[in-house]
This record gives sequence, C-alpha cells and structure tokens, in this order.
Amino acid sequence: MTDKTLAGRELTGFRRFLHLCRRDRDLLIIIALPFVFYVLFKYLPMYGVVLAFKDFSVRRGILGSPWVGLRWFEQFFSSPYFFRLIRNTFLLSLYNIIFSFPVPIVFAILLSEVRHRWYQRFAQTVSYLPYFISMVVAMGMVVNFLNPQEGILNVILEKLGARPVDFINDAKWFRSVYIVSGIWQNFGFNAILYLAAITGIDPQLFEAATIDGATQLQKIRHITLPSIVPTIVILLILNLGNMLNVGFEKIILLYTPANYETADVISTYVYRRGLQENNFGFGTAVGLFNAVINFALIIVFNRLARRLSSISLW
Repeated sequence: MTDKTLAGRELTGFRRFLHLCRRDRDLLIIIALPFVFYVLFKYLPMYGVVLAFKDFSVRRGILGSPWVGLRWFEQFFSSPYFFRLIRNTFLLSLYNIIFSFPVPIVFAILLSEVRHRWYQRFAQTVSYLPYFISMVVAMGMVVNFLNPQEGILNVILEKLGARPVDFINDAKWFRSVYIVSGIWQNFGFNAILYLAAITGIDPQLFEAATIDGATQLQKIRHITLPSIVPTIVILLILNLGNMLNVGFEKIILLYTPANYETADVISTYVYRRGLQENNFGFGTAVGLFNAVINFALIIVFNRLARRLSSISLW
C-alpha cells in the first residue's frame, strides 16, 4: 500500500469526522458545557488528592510541600471522634434509605392513579417547589418552624397540652429533623424518574388487566411495580454506594455544638479540620478515605444487585 493511499484514507477519515461533527453540531453544543464542567471541577481537582500524603504549605505549594506518608490517615483513625463520625454518617444514610427512598416511589404511583389532570399537575407542581428553594432558605424555614418558643410545631404541642421541644438543640431529635426535612424538600423532584418510568408502561397491559377484572391495587402490584423495578434498583444502588457521602451543607445549617453527638459526620469534620483549621492535608486524607469507601460500596452493591436481580449499573 502506497503512502498516497494511506494519506488519502486518513484524509477521508478526517473529512468523515468533520461531516459527523457538522451533522451533530447541536448535540455537541449541548454536551459541551457538561463536559467542560466535569473536566474542570471533577477531573482536574483529582490532582489535589496528593495533599493527603503531604504536609501542605501555601508558601511551598503542592509540589514543594514535604511528604508525610500516612500520617493524616493514622491521626484520623486514632481520633476520639472516628467511631462517632462513622456511626453518625452511616446511620443518617441508612435512615435516609429506609424512610426517604420509598416516599417518591409511593408518591409517583399514587399520582399516576389520579384521573383528574388538573389536580395531578397541581399536586406535582406543589411537590416540586421545596426542591427549588435555596438550601439556606429551606433550613431557615425548618429552624423557624421548630423554634421552641414561637415555632408552629411547638405552638401546636402547647395547644395539645404537651411541653415545647427544642428539636434543633436536642441531639436525640437531630436525625428525625434531618430525615423529615429531606423528605419534604426532595420527594417531589425525586418522583420524576418514577413517573417517567410509569408513563412508559404499555397502556394495553392495564386495559387487559381491566378486562380480566383486576382491581387498581392488583394493577399496581402486578404491572406498575414490576415495570419500574429496574429504575428502583439502579437508584437504590446509587444511594447505597453513597452511604458515607452525607453532604455537609444542610447539616452545617442545622447543627450546633449541643447536637454534635448525633449531627457530626465525616463531611462536617473535613470542613472543620480542613478549612476552618487550615489543615488541608488532614481534610484531604479524610475525604479520600470517604471516597474510597463509597467506591468500594457501589461496586459491592452493584455486583450483589446483578447476582440477585440481573439488574445493575454495568
């Protein structure tokens, strides 16, 4: 094969690539922003993981800072807060899966059964609204509602003859406040995927079930639920794979030194030690530990789901 033939083929391949780019120009423009976002904010920052093994100094920079090996990991594992952080993070994630995960599924199924379109749209819109409220504003509302003196909930308790409860500062109530406020804020938006899955079910299945005399509950049990099982399993795997990844934003807006015993989690500890105390190496080490555990969990649960149900992420 001559050099001219090879050059011609390469040129032909390049022209075909340009043709495909022109043909799919709109799709490429749409995907460009997410691609740039992930490169800038997800992949490039991975270089900073090296701080977990260094005694970082701003003056020396990342490359010039001395290596300390596993010092930060040893400090974290021997910390008196280690087991408290793991326990609180795990319990918040577990309660979130047990109590929060089923709510959007139930809501989506109930909403799909509503025959009045105007009411369905109204309920859907109302359920979405809390999700689009700023986290700061939403948690400010929660704090005001639960105020021990003037909060709506405590006013109702007083009317019923019960004593006011300091839900925010009482450590034993923090997990309940966190889970319930999360359900209120997210269940409507999280139901979108399940509603989409239900919409994709063949209507002829329901018509055949109606002819056979099936009740609404029987249709839900034998048609709706089995049809959305793949969506449920995929989202459950993603939730289980992030069991140690409790976000710090909401907790920081709710917690106080009085409820540290149940509110302090890995991400808030990283925030305090890494940013507030300027110990970037220690904060990076704890964050890396958290990421490795989450990565291992998602692999384990994905393999388990594939073995039990033949449904998995990959």
